[in-house]
Amino acid sequence: MNATATPTTIALYQLAHGRTGDKGDRSNISVIAYDARDFDHLVAHVTEDAVAALFRYRQPAAVKRYLVSSLQAMNFVIDGVLDGGVNDALNLDTHGKALSFLLLQLEIPLPPRLAGAG
Repeated sequence: MNATATPTTIALYQLAHGRTGDKGDRSNISVIAYDARDFDHLVAHVTEDAVAALFRYRQPAAVKRYLVSSLQAMNFVIDGVLDGGVNDALNLDTHGKALSFLLLQLEIPLPPRLAGAG
């Protein structure tokens, strides 16, 4: 790609922020759009399948997405991703904010409203 080419993807963190928590071997990650105009685009591209693929190396047992349209947010519940949980795991980096930061790195297509912005 040359320096003048228009990007076709964008990192999720540029369109949304995240909140996270964990309980046992379950991570709970919320993704909240900065701009309500981007919410439908996020819903279309930040799917259960996309999140499961991103966390494939952690071998999650299940990924479930819940939409909270009134807040332009979605919540992902990811089971079996925390090495048994904080009390059982030897690797604390797999917990809390570290997983939300990974999700916010997800590359998605550029939203239509930004596609011509170059």
